[in-house]
Amino acid sequence: MATVSTTTAPTATRPAPPAVLRRPAARKLLALAVVAAVLVPLAHGSFGSGAWPHALTVDFSKPLADASGWVVDHRDTHPVFLYFFGYISNGVVLGVRAVYLALLALGWAGVTALGGLAAWRLGGVRLGLGTAAAFLACGALGMWVPTMQTLALMTVAVLASVAVGALLGLGAGLSDRLDRALRPVLDTMQVLPAFAYLLPVVLVFGIGVPAAVLATVVYAAPPMARLTALGLRGADPEVLEAVESLGSTPRQRLLTARIPLARKELLLGLNQTIMMALSMAVIASVIGAGGLGDRVYQALASVDVGAALAAGIPIVLLAVVLDRVTAAAGRGAGDPDAARSVGWPYALAAGAAVALAARLLGRLDWPAGWTLEIAAPVNRAVDWMTAHLYSGVPVVGGTADWAGHFTTWMLDPVRSGLQWLPWWSVLLIVAALAWLIGTWRTALTAVLAMAAIGALGVWQPALDTLSQVLAAVAVTLVLGVATGIAAARDGRVERVLRPVLDVFQTMPQFVYLIPVVALFGVGRAPAVAAAVVYALPAVVRITAQGLRQVDPAAMESARSLGATGRQQLWQVQLPLARRSLLLAVNQGVVLVLAVVIIGGLVGGGALGYDVAFGLAQGDLATGLVAGAAIVCLGLMLDRVTQPVDRNAKKGA
Repeated sequence: MATVSTTTAPTATRPAPPAVLRRPAARKLLALAVVAAVLVPLAHGSFGSGAWPHALTVDFSKPLADASGWVVDHRDTHPVFLYFFGYISNGVVLGVRAVYLALLALGWAGVTALGGLAAWRLGGVRLGLGTAAAFLACGALGMWVPTMQTLALMTVAVLASVAVGALLGLGAGLSDRLDRALRPVLDTMQVLPAFAYLLPVVLVFGIGVPAAVLATVVYAAPPMARLTALGLRGADPEVLEAVESLGSTPRQRLLTARIPLARKELLLGLNQTIMMALSMAVIASVIGAGGLGDRVYQALASVDVGAALAAGIPIVLLAVVLDRVTAAAGRGAGDPDAARSVGWPYALAAGAAVALAARLLGRLDWPAGWTLEIAAPVNRAVDWMTAHLYSGVPVVGGTADWAGHFTTWMLDPVRSGLQWLPWWSVLLIVAALAWLIGTWRTALTAVLAMAAIGALGVWQPALDTLSQVLAAVAVTLVLGVATGIAAARDGRVERVLRPVLDVFQTMPQFVYLIPVVALFGVGRAPAVAAAVVYALPAVVRITAQGLRQVDPAAMESARSLGATGRQQLWQVQLPLARRSLLLAVNQGVVLVLAVVIIGGLVGGGALGYDVAFGLAQGDLATGLVAGAAIVCLGLMLDRVTQPVDRNAKKGA
């Protein structure tokens, strides 16, 4: 039989796209360029190309002023305030007052003894002695009563934050639906500057301790909620299955398995909540929190660096002690001999005995003769610095010269450049940056947040704040990445830096303003300097950790090919640590923004000044608009710098 040969007709192949368009980033930019080509002419023709058009601005000042006036007029008569907010306010006041009176009743000796013995029980002899020394230093600086006021406010705020955060975390840990609902809320809350929380609570509760405590609770509860949910969801499935096979009820599984297995995360959440509560309790001094923060605030307002330092040192000591004690409790480590010899009953009995002895001897108050006056010597040192180091120093100039040059050469050009850009170009830049490292959803969120700033009528002040953030982030990244590389490549550098970074990461934001005011005076440059110092530890640590976690096999392969140390860094470590570096940028931006806003108290101006002005003058309309703009700016910066998983990017 003859065979019939068949031939297959050649199929037409689609031409391959240009090599440049095979990259996702190029395709995103091309799509954005097409959209811009359509929308920009329409925007330019309708609203012009200068600053944010007035036609797109909504005047919120009158409705906010009316709302503020209504709240003030009805705070003492409306049932909602009388029977809901009023009870909350009274409960907070009674709780803070009860704790404060209890601390005063224990006396300085009782508080010091109980604090030292508790730290000894949890972390060993060195931590106990360090805690006792910290309390004694607070008294020696003449800050015993303000320290007790801050501790009382913090105690109530931490208890409430832990209760709220644990309940939210419990729900998110047991319910997927609640977890999905809470996650974006908690994400947003954790990137907002602390200043943004003050105005809403002041509107409802007025100036005073209740507003300060509730602002602290709102600020400090998210870490407890997130870590509680993380701990409950991360419980060992085999253990849970074994408990369930024994016929236990859901409640029994929760109490006997899930919560005990999540102990480490719960204690870490407590540690983070305490540190954030201390930071916020200090900042809340601007709305009547009192205590150490109020002393710092009043001193900075009058540029009294000595008095500010005298109150700032106890804040740092409290932060370090609370961080070490809660960290020791979380590790479950400590001195075994101390743990056996000093149990909780004996520690409490010894502390009570010391407090009783002090009461019987009439020594509850800190002795006036034991106070060390440092304000005057510090102010004399500042005066000497002003005369000798601010300007006129040969070759290097002075600190005032540095601040002036930084303002002239960096802050002013960046601000002028941002304010010169057409409003629609700013939105396009935000969209491009957010979409390049994220998804179209993150880009849309960032653009809407930036547009909301313009609609609020604070476009120019927001760009002023943004210019300070960009300048501070640039300096922070240069210093932080270089230091992180050195720490990752040299163990000796890492060992030297570790205790310094530990202390810097526990200090509240407010404290960083004290040394920069002493060195640079007031203005935008000191605010930026404080932001750099505050954000630097996080950038250094994330960079160093990311470089250390690079695959050893990749490093060994590079070395086997004869790569030099510099080539290994630039061609292997930095590319493979890209995600960690993006995270360092994100954290640097968020932390810098938090302090730049507070810098409005020392001449930083812009949105931070508007919030401070609104709080000081009772102009809540101005303060609330600025606070809302800060929220939008923080959200935009987070979305522009937040790396997204590749799986999430598939929907872009």
